[in-house]
Amino acid sequence: MQLRHEILEKNAILLLIASLFVVLVGGIVEIVPLFTIETTVEPVQGVRPYSPLELRGRDIYVREGCYLCHSQQIRTLRDEVERYGHYSLAAESMYDHPFQWGSKRIGPDLARVGGKYSNDWHYAHLANPQEMVPESLMPHYAFLAQNKLETDDIADRMRTLRKVGVPYTDEEIANARADLLAQADPTADASALLKRYPKANVVPGSPDGPTEMDALVAYLQMLGTLVNFADPATEKRLQQ
Repeated sequence: MQLRHEILEKNAILLLIASLFVVLVGGIVEIVPLFTIETTVEPVQGVRPYSPLELRGRDIYVREGCYLCHSQQIRTLRDEVERYGHYSLAAESMYDHPFQWGSKRIGPDLARVGGKYSNDWHYAHLANPQEMVPESLMPHYAFLAQNKLETDDIADRMRTLRKVGVPYTDEEIANARADLLAQADPTADASALLKRYPKANVVPGSPDGPTEMDALVAYLQMLGTLVNFADPATEKRLQQ
């Protein structure tokens, strides 16, 4: 056995072939089983696609580069869980294209920011961050309240996402603009919206129609609110 091993070590070409063979076998063992399952992300009860207004808010979040300073990934480390809440689940990002985990935390993690503050707080914070958090380095986004939100193409955006796996139904796409307007109007009947998108947060909106700030606040208020970690069934599934 030692003689065979010595021959392998002294012959560079033979060692290269043997190394490639080992890597090939290892790769096959790791990759092939993935083709036998539909997805590597286990679905979790409560997780749903974004509502039309949340989807537009997410687009603005990406456009303004918010992910450069804020992560959306709480690791399993004790200090992170104690500060931000339950560690992030893969299923919570399953409808993100691309995901917003981020790679830097100049500002706090936003994975569980939904419901932590009121709508009014978010509007004031986006308009003038230092007024709410004096030590904040965040730039002002007051202009978002002046930018009227583009709503005519929301159905097309949802159709595009459906092509990459987001399970928007024909009914949801057909009612996309109506749902968007309902979520940005506290006086509107939001029952159909909430049936299609449970826990969607209705924002104050504007008399002249939804703004980009309305959409961004709706998106932020949804983050981390969909999974009920206090549910025994959820807890049991996560422990498996």
